[in-house]
Formats: sequence, structure tokens, C-alpha cells
Amino acid sequence: MTASVYLTQLGCRLNEAEVESWARSFQAAGHRVVASPERAQLVVVNTCAVTAEAARKSRKLVSGLHRRNPSARLVVTGCFAELEPQAAAQLMGVDLVVPNRDKERLVARATSELDLDAMPDLASDPDGAHAFREARTRAFVKVQDGCRNHCTFCVVTIARGEERSRTVEEVIAEVRALEEGGCREVVLCGVHLGGYGSDLGLDLVTLIDRLLRATSVPRVRLSSLEPWDLPDDFGQLWSDRRLLPHLHLPLQSGCDRVLKRMARRCMTASYAALVARLRRDIPDLHLTTDLIVGFPGESETDFAETLAFAEAIGFAHVHVFPFSPRAGTRAASLSGRLRGDAIRVRSAELHRLAARMKAEHLALAVGQRREVLWESAEEIAGQRRFSGYTDTYLRVETAAPAGIELENRIESALLVAVDGDRLIGARS
Repeated sequence: MTASVYLTQLGCRLNEAEVESWARSFQAAGHRVVASPERAQLVVVNTCAVTAEAARKSRKLVSGLHRRNPSARLVVTGCFAELEPQAAAQLMGVDLVVPNRDKERLVARATSELDLDAMPDLASDPDGAHAFREARTRAFVKVQDGCRNHCTFCVVTIARGEERSRTVEEVIAEVRALEEGGCREVVLCGVHLGGYGSDLGLDLVTLIDRLLRATSVPRVRLSSLEPWDLPDDFGQLWSDRRLLPHLHLPLQSGCDRVLKRMARRCMTASYAALVARLRRDIPDLHLTTDLIVGFPGESETDFAETLAFAEAIGFAHVHVFPFSPRAGTRAASLSGRLRGDAIRVRSAELHRLAARMKAEHLALAVGQRREVLWESAEEIAGQRRFSGYTDTYLRVETAAPAGIELENRIESALLVAVDGDRLIGARS
């Protein structure tokens, strides 16, 4: 007997990597991953709690999935489940709460404790073959967990615990298996990716170098990296063009006074110097970041400095986070808490700057020829249109004649126009 399993998540790329890994493990154990919660006998939710809003969305997601399929067994894991295990367990329909420290045993625990092997087989889900379609084009590979940094606003250090790295050999084996399954791009993920190997006597440069040498996967991308983790010669890794020219370097504030209150280990001058060095070493670097608005004690002058610094750097995309106090963090008890309306005004202003910078980057891309990994297709106005991402992580759309299948293909495309937040590509 096999069980039908639906997996979902919200939050960071690490959560996505974990969900993809569990999907492969459930399938290896003989179970079937399905695309619809209504067709599942087991539902697994990987939650987030990086902000109070993320925790609220996690609770809403779990409750909504139970309402959609009240007969399914329900497993809740992730940072919300770790930080608020009793609240997670008391949500309607929850059968099992798996803490972060036990995530590696989630499939085994769900199988044994919920007796999946005794479940009667269901008719196959017609969409099941497509449940993890994107994972066959781009896969997220977890290389480490936990964080040794103690930024005053961050609850993830509490939720994820001490740093733990996978061995280079384990990572290479997973990437090789993904490549054999047809995957064209892997994204290396971790809570503190730049801290990879601190517990193994290794570093991230060693992992990337050995991975590129030992595999032939066409594209390797890096997820979020703290700016203080990157050595002076980090950009030399891009001599291998399979390492994609896109970096997400969280800034959090463009004001040194606020950065010190955040306990960040990188001030604006060193951040700017790092960006200049990376742009020198990595052609066509696409740089994105995170910024927090309304941190306790942030003055109008401090916020103005953040706006000016962000504009000077010229980010291609900015994730804007209104400050949200999280229980257990030092920032939750800091003085100078801003009113909600003040935070909303600043957030709107930063969003406007971010939108303008993104529009400028998209406009600059027009006329370029970039490699695009086509990932999915849909019918739009009677046309079959494919969507994918450039090596610089810009979304591109193109039309294709009937009978042409582009999914999971990498090909050169001329970027000919901007359409909202994406580009239109012309295939050669």
C-alpha cells in the first residue's frame, strides 16, 4: 500500500529545499506525491515565523488545508512549529508536530507514527506527475542549517539552532542525482549559507569549487549570503560560467547607527567596498537585498540615509520588511518603537524606490542576449507562452509555436521589451 502525500511551505528557500527533499524521500519510500491537498492522505506543511505576519500566515495555511481535506493526516513543521509547538499542535486537524531539529527524520516519523503504509491506495492524481515540475528544472539544495550570528531582530537563530553543515560528498551526491533526473539548475541554500563548513573545518568557497569540478549541472545559483562572510577572492569562483551572476546580499539598513543597533557585522562602507569588488570580478552581476523599515530608534534622518545608500548601490530588487518585533529577540525590548503609521509611510517610500530601481534594471537589460532556463507554459490570449529566468534571475516570457516544447531547456534569448515586472524574449 502507498499513501498520497501533499507537501507545501511558505517562507525561505531553505524551506523549499526541505520540501523538495522530503518529496524525493517519500517517493523513494514508495509513496506518491500529489499536486492537490484534496487528493492527499497526508499533508505536510513547512511553516515560517520570521515575522509575526509569517507566523499568522502559517496558522492560516494549516487551518485552511485542514478545511480543504479534513480526512487527511496533517504534519506541521518549520519555524512556527519550533517556536510555538503547543499552538501548532492545537490547530484543528494537526496529527504530528515535527521540530526543526528532527526535520531529517520527518519522512520516517510520519511513516511510522501515522502508519502511512497501512493507508489504502487511492486513484492516481492526474496532476501528480506535475507536483514538483519546477524542482525538475530548478532544485533547491540544503547545504547547512542553523546560524551563529545574533542579529537583534532575528528569531531564526532561535528557531534553527546551532550551525550544522552537510559534507561536501553529500552535497555532490545530491546534485548528481538531481542532474541525472533532468534538473538544469541547483540553488545552494542555508540559514547561514556563508557560514557553511564552520563545523567541518571547511568553507563555502571549498564547497562551490569542489561541486563545480565534480558535477556538470549547467547552472549553479547561490541563495542569500551575509556580506561579511565573503573573502576577497570570492569573485574568482565565477571563472566557471555555470555559477550564475546573481547574488542576494542582505543589507537590512543603509544607516550605520541602525546597523549597530541591529548587531549587524557589516557597515555601509564595507558593504559598498564589497559590492564594488564583486562587480569588478563578476560580469553582469545582478544584486538584490533585504531592507527592514522602522527598526526601533530609526529616525527620519536614519531612514533618509537608507534611501540614499540603497539608491547609490543600485539594487536590481529589494525585499522590504516592515519591522515586526518577535518574542525572544533583543529588538523586541529596544526603546524607540515606531508607530505603525510611520512604518507604513516609510515602507511605501522604500517600495517606490525599489520599483524604480527594478524598472531601471529591466530597461537596461533590453537589447541584451541572455541564457534563459524555460520552466513553465500557459495559454494566454490564444498563445502558448513560456516563462523562465535568465542567468541574472530576471523573469522572461516568450511565445512559441504549437508543438514546440521549451520546458527545462536552456537557450539564448534576445530581450526585446519590458512588460510590467518581466521581460519579453525573442528566441534565436
